Amino acid sequence: MPRTEPLAAPAFAAPALTRSGASMIGVGTALPATVVPNSVIAERLGIDPGWIVKRTGIEERRSAQPGERLFEFAAAAAAEALAEAGVAAVDVDLIVLATTSNEELMPAAAPRVAAVLGATNAACYDLGAACTGFLSAVSVACGQIESGRAVNVLVIGADLMMPLTDPEDRGTAAVFADGAGAVVMRGTLESRVGPIVLRSDGTRADLIRIDRNDLVIQMQGHETFKYAVDLMSASTEEAVALAGLELEDVDLFVYHQANARILRAVGDRLGIARERVVDCIAHQGNTSAATIPLALAQAKRSGELCEGARVLLGAFGAGLSWGATVIEWGGAVSVGV
Repeated sequence: MPRTEPLAAPAFAAPALTRSGASMIGVGTALPATVVPNSVIAERLGIDPGWIVKRTGIEERRSAQPGERLFEFAAAAAAEALAEAGVAAVDVDLIVLATTSNEELMPAAAPRVAAVLGATNAACYDLGAACTGFLSAVSVACGQIESGRAVNVLVIGADLMMPLTDPEDRGTAAVFADGAGAVVMRGTLESRVGPIVLRSDGTRADLIRIDRNDLVIQMQGHETFKYAVDLMSASTEEAVALAGLELEDVDLFVYHQANARILRAVGDRLGIARERVVDCIAHQGNTSAATIPLALAQAKRSGELCEGARVLLGAFGAGLSWGATVIEWGGAVSVGV
């Protein structure tokens, strides 16, 4: 018979959720010690080192060595970000690690990062959105913080891409690199992260892919370049408009560091002076999900990124996936602590 009496009250009380904003308050990086200059790759490919610079803007990149693990670089970057933010690992509520290149199908790399850090109270998971992964992870962190379910979130982008490249493919072997970057996202009384634009187009999925059978990046460079410029330009304008700003109101533009020519093309299309577009690809290459936090760190070291700076974060990657948001760097009064 259908139940007619009211259901019993639950045995637990739901927690009161405190709505808040989110801010980005610390950044850290970790790069392999081994530097691979263009000359090494150029000799193998039978090309001039200058060709690589002309086509990509890359002069050298970092390469992890056998035995070095992705989670180790991710943890080192995260530890630096926590120290800069003044947040203890035990106070981290969530770790979201954006990566394409974890050496293991299971477990995820994020729990290993938590173990290294001593983040014993953190929920942990990996996020796969290729080169747009870091921005996607920022979106997840904001959602958790703004709903009141987390106060301190570690967002990490880490990739070891060189083992996934075909050493004889000049379209990828000279581009991809290894590294990790991290930021601390924290609850604040007012939001310092604007609306986040995230889009995808699976009909173009074959432009950049890694098949499980051979684990080698396959990329259609010319088409990828065109879409990257078009879509990052469009998402930049959309994110800035949603934030109630004009392009002139943004201090820095920090894009995924895929190719220096893409960075210049996006800046030129939008009429942005080149000094406002962060470019750190020359010495780091394309580290996929790690490029945006690595670029933020470089801007902070140079003095370009300071408290209150308005920064456009933009990305494009396999999927196809892309997006952008505007943040105001630094933290207002924290909540929940």
